[in-house]
Amino acid sequence: DMESDMAKVTGLGGVFYVVEDPAATRAWYRDVLGIDGEYGPQLDWSEETGDKPYSLISHFPDDQYVKPGRGGFMINLRVDDCDGMVAQLEAKGVKVLGHVDEGYGKFAWILDPDGVKIELWQQVQAPV
Repeated sequence: DMESDMAKVTGLGGVFYVVEDPAATRAWYRDVLGIDGEYGPQLDWSEETGDKPYSLISHFPDDQYVKPGRGGFMINLRVDDCDGMVAQLEAKGVKVLGHVDEGYGKFAWILDPDGVKIELWQQVQAPV
């Protein structure tokens, strides 16, 4: 089987974009969403492997690193309890733009301090 020999994408390495004040944006992700790390907001995916795979959200003060790329994007973050996360965000004064249960998953949307839309997603497990 030829496909088994092909290299494949295994996950999201990160999202990189330009903001006016990277330190302030990083602080918002830490204080509001509770994600931080050595190089910025970092999401760890597994405790089972020695290399601890992770995804990063990196903020830059200018667009040199992302050129010639252009904007127009949204960040989707997996959450373990969408209803609980919405309650926490509202308690912190964050405006939740919407919150729905589609059956296959629960979703909510907020904006970060730079106006980037964040979709919070709780995957719903199918009944066994």
